Amino acid sequence: MLDIKQLPRREESKEEDTWRLEDLYETDVDWEQEYDQLESLIVELKQYESIVGAKAEHMYDYLLLAQKADLLLDRLIVYANQRLHQDMGNGCYQGYVSKAQAIAARLQAAEAFFEPALLSIPNTQLETYLTEHKPLASYRILIQNILRKKDHTLGAAEEALLAQSQEMASAAEDIFLLFHNADLKFGTITGEDGKTAELTHGNYICFMQSKDRSVRKEAFETLYQSYDKYRNTLAASFLANIKKAAFYAKARKYSSALAASLDNSQIPVCVYENLINTVRSYLPFMYRYVEVRKKMLAVEKLHMYDVYAPLVKDNESKFTFEEAKRLVKAGLAPLGEDYLAHLQEGFDHRWIDKYENQGKRSGAYSWGAYGTHPYVLMNYQGNLNDVFTLAHEMGHALHTWYSNHNQPYVYASYRIFVAEVASTCNESLLMHDMLKKSSSQQEKAYLLNHFIDQFKGTLFRQTMFAEFEKNVHEMYAQGQPLTAETLSDLYLELNQDYFGPQMVSDPQIALEWARIPHFYHEFYVYQYATGFSAAIALSKRILEEGEAAVADYMKFLKGGSSQDPIALLKLAGVDLSIPKPIEEAMHLFGSLVEQLEEYCETK
Repeated sequence: MLDIKQLPRREESKEEDTWRLEDLYETDVDWEQEYDQLESLIVELKQYESIVGAKAEHMYDYLLLAQKADLLLDRLIVYANQRLHQDMGNGCYQGYVSKAQAIAARLQAAEAFFEPALLSIPNTQLETYLTEHKPLASYRILIQNILRKKDHTLGAAEEALLAQSQEMASAAEDIFLLFHNADLKFGTITGEDGKTAELTHGNYICFMQSKDRSVRKEAFETLYQSYDKYRNTLAASFLANIKKAAFYAKARKYSSALAASLDNSQIPVCVYENLINTVRSYLPFMYRYVEVRKKMLAVEKLHMYDVYAPLVKDNESKFTFEEAKRLVKAGLAPLGEDYLAHLQEGFDHRWIDKYENQGKRSGAYSWGAYGTHPYVLMNYQGNLNDVFTLAHEMGHALHTWYSNHNQPYVYASYRIFVAEVASTCNESLLMHDMLKKSSSQQEKAYLLNHFIDQFKGTLFRQTMFAEFEKNVHEMYAQGQPLTAETLSDLYLELNQDYFGPQMVSDPQIALEWARIPHFYHEFYVYQYATGFSAAIALSKRILEEGEAAVADYMKFLKGGSSQDPIALLKLAGVDLSIPKPIEEAMHLFGSLVEQLEEYCETK
């Protein structure tokens, strides 16, 4: 018989290795009761439709009730999804997610009248409401943001119709996630030890980091062989999501899906375009790194399955989860005792779901609902990348914690544009600490390469993703066909541009677009790159200036959405409205490559 390493079932996981979702709802019965409560609130909300603008008191009462309903919905959605993410094949929680999506659509439809009603009130009258009714003034920022989008807000009937369409519009992502996480299987490969192992989302990168090139090649080809079998289905799912974005952009009178998406965070399109243009101007730095990697691996041709291979021999450290926590805490010490205390609270009180099990959603994320601590999902394998993932996701979690504890619910959720700043700042601080403490040139080189890989994976790769998204949405808007073939051709061409002539862009990599979940949240990934640039600048300032910089940074962490994203980052000392942070990050990347090149020459 084949000796195949099997993933444990969910029920075989140790309790201390799982997140405590009971902090959201003690039992499923509690979830059901709160679901029924939300149904009642939806009925109440509809009663304000004819009176919400008549008096300041009515408007305030409506907003208070809507806030209560929105918070209940957040809790219902988080719990249902996180229960499902423990095992994507669980039929019970598939049903919960479906119910949560349905009631979300009904709530959105019930609230759809408010913005058109607000926009119909003369500005002078609205200002009188805000001035004379002090409780209503707490919603001033919310109201101003609605007024800002007046040209893109429809009438009450149209807004209700768009709201009702949301459940249907989520179908493309729902289908992709269930197929990708529950149904898609990659088969088995032979590991370094000669034993047969199941290839999964969670261990794919581990195989790609193998020192045995044949293992990397087999993992790469086996993974994409599975995607190739379903390329037309995946293209249809992907296109459905593009159509969704185009529909909503047109309905709301935006010039493009990109403009519609960025406007939600008050980000001008030029910021997106500037990222792509700036990164493209520094691609020779990436080409130089590819040449160094090729030289250090001593290969005649560098393939895509070589991009994760360790460059420094005999440095294959594995870290237990306890070791990872200690390293992360040491690296984040510059952020101060208060930050470290909350970090330890997360470690000690089961905020984190640690290890992979059968059916568990791939990847890692942080999520939660206001009023309850945040949660972190991981698929921890024990490599260095997982240590940095822990720092990254706890950066998200503590950003959420500080925002939630310093802002009212209405302003607690920070914008997507700044979502990756705190997480990546944590990674940068951890890297600087580990580089400082490195005990040998070999260890330093290993860390240098890992830092370079963060640049490659975030600043370059995510910008390439962003350019791909921009191009495919524009192609659809221009009536060009989007098939598995056209998508793959475009992706392969971009891959060749970003990695350069010294990299063999294997034909399999053309299908990478088919396995990126973030593409179903259109125009999201560019923020990894802008956030990374901001984080590099912030971590540098924290390490150089100490307490004063930390104090400014904490203003940012506590800000939620009380200001627009660009203004919040300026509080911490970074201006992303100009190219400078991206350019500075690129120059640091060039310096790191130069240092690694020097190590290569002295070997």
